[in-house]
Amino acid sequence: MSVLVYLIPIALILGGLGLAGFLWAARSGQFDDPDGSAQRILFDDDDEFHD
Repeated sequence: MSVLVYLIPIALILGGLGLAGFLWAARSGQFDDPDGSAQRILFDDDDEFHD
């Protein structure tokens, strides 16, 4: 049972870090255009690399 004294705070800290990372990513615009990446793969942009 004494192990829980260490594991519960560690779990709370890791959960808080995960939440902070998610909030940072959401506020910095990481999730603004999720469809753009899915559509970009469909278009052939090889014309830029031809001489």
